[in-house]
Amino acid sequence: MTDNKDKAIAKRIKQYRKQSGLTQVALAEKAGVAPNTVARLERGIHKASSLTIEKLSKALGVKASDILDY
Repeated sequence: MTDNKDKAIAKRIKQYRKQSGLTQVALAEKAGVAPNTVARLERGIHKASSLTIEKLSKALGVKASDILDY
């Protein structure tokens, strides 16, 4: 189960992905993660590891802190 912080992260991942014009599958390929990982993160049913956040942020061209909202 995720909390409000995880749901906010999920929302930002989806927002940055859409701004980049990427599908979930395309983002997953670019980040080197499984497509279902991206889908589950965006739905807020999976908690992202720091490594996954780093991979996604690189693929999206943003800082990890942008996704984490530090």
